[in-house]
Amino acid sequence: MRHSAANKGELVGIMNNEEQQFLNELDKKLWTAANKLLPMLDAAVYKHVVLGLIFLKYVSDAFKERREELQAAFIDPKNDYYLGPDSAELIEQELEARDYYTEKNVFWVPALARWDFIKDHAKVANGTKLEVKNGKVYEYKFNGIGRLLDDALEAVEKENTKLKGVLEKDYARKQIDSALPGLIDLIAEVPFKHHTLKAKDILGHVYEYFLGQFAIAEGKKGGQYYTPKSIVTTIVEMLEPYKGRVYDPACGSGGFFVSSEKFVEEHGGRIGQLSVYGQESNPTTWKLACMNMAIRGMDFDLGKEPASTYTRDQHPDLRADFIMANPPFNMKEWNAGVKDDDPRWKYGIPPAGNANFAWMQHMIHHLAPNGSMALLLANGSMSSNTNNEGEIRKAIIEADLVECMVALPGQLFTNTQIPACIWFLTRNKTARSGWRDRKNHTLFIDARNLGYMKDRVLRDFAEEDIRKIAATFHAWKKGEGYEDIPAFCKSVVLNDIRKHDYVLTPGRYVGAAEQEQDGEPFEEKMARLTAQLNEQFGESAGLERAIRDNLARLGYGG
Repeated sequence: MRHSAANKGELVGIMNNEEQQFLNELDKKLWTAANKLLPMLDAAVYKHVVLGLIFLKYVSDAFKERREELQAAFIDPKNDYYLGPDSAELIEQELEARDYYTEKNVFWVPALARWDFIKDHAKVANGTKLEVKNGKVYEYKFNGIGRLLDDALEAVEKENTKLKGVLEKDYARKQIDSALPGLIDLIAEVPFKHHTLKAKDILGHVYEYFLGQFAIAEGKKGGQYYTPKSIVTTIVEMLEPYKGRVYDPACGSGGFFVSSEKFVEEHGGRIGQLSVYGQESNPTTWKLACMNMAIRGMDFDLGKEPASTYTRDQHPDLRADFIMANPPFNMKEWNAGVKDDDPRWKYGIPPAGNANFAWMQHMIHHLAPNGSMALLLANGSMSSNTNNEGEIRKAIIEADLVECMVALPGQLFTNTQIPACIWFLTRNKTARSGWRDRKNHTLFIDARNLGYMKDRVLRDFAEEDIRKIAATFHAWKKGEGYEDIPAFCKSVVLNDIRKHDYVLTPGRYVGAAEQEQDGEPFEEKMARLTAQLNEQFGESAGLERAIRDNLARLGYGG
């Protein structure tokens, strides 16, 4: 059974105006205040300080909310968790039972790392007593709030093994104890509660906003870490990653994984149906992705460390059901340490000056026999014939891997004006799982005229744009309700692509929009317009002769 958000009228990741306003106000408040607190640190260091505290605040809030739910259940005779009268001591013990939290995908937070404890002791210079709510009391000694935060994060890692080595535990070494109490008071005001937005989505937004601001402060291009949400949503809605192994070889902070999780949740599935695999070379975003997955209770494997996808593949044996990626466009000098006889280069050796077809072939290599993938690339990938790119594209097309090409509007990305497209590839176009046989057929969608300007420089897709694209793709795959629409979509056979020298630009195939008919037969109209043009040419020649004659009489001609 297929689960299509496009059919239900629901789309993952699209916010309404009220939600967006809430987040915008939160951004402004956090960034304005935060900039006043840590003038002694540069952005590259400040980034880890702030994000670590936001992480602790979020996991503590989620833990506290679940704890309050349990406390209410334990004293409610109508609840299955009811513990009976006179059970105060038992309730305190049960509230510390880890299974009650993990069964609801709530991140387990040890007592030392809970926000209330951290906030209460942020202004304390040294040791205090910490009561752990299972009846035991022990003495915890620390020297300064920086050391307390380091110990809290270490306690989190011990309780959550997938975060080992991920969290930044060097607050004490930074010697910023004088600034930390004020920053903790600020983070304490972050509202991870909203009547429609989920807490983990607020957290994800805060992370994205802060990283974008830090990128600007560090002199880099803002937004370098993120694919626009509407494009992520479009890809997820088209691929429908309902269950199986999902892989992103350039995963950043995990945006595709988060949208896949939302897709499953909103269509009646279970998060346990997805296994997440990823890789990321940037240490900061790799750590952020690990935290992002851990707090969501997802089954994830992002490799042992941040690493280059080309030289240190963290998942060499993986064959994924769904692969989604937005790697850096037109990446140069990517192939240091990569051999020409690498088994991934089945369709040709990618040029050293452009990694586009290296990313594509890496993904194809990791695709399961019935797997599907989506890859965001610069438009040049659809037509370039330089340095073997044309031959690689031809080989991939002849292998009948290309299922759909989507041309995107300009101005979608904050960090580049390079026009982009989405490649959808699959290893199996035969009839299966409700799809018709699509062998030797490819769908072209020209979405360049869709979307709206969200501000003076950035364009975005509206909900109806995403629905239109996804519904067109699904109708074409099913063979029900699809029809070619001039200037928007066209189903093309392999032989037509050969006639176009293996160029995959949708504009070559979808044609122009139909013009309103005026009732005049085409042949007659062309004859009339040609005669009119010849007449105008004759008039133009006559005018030119008259001008020359007049100039000659005045002595300027010759």
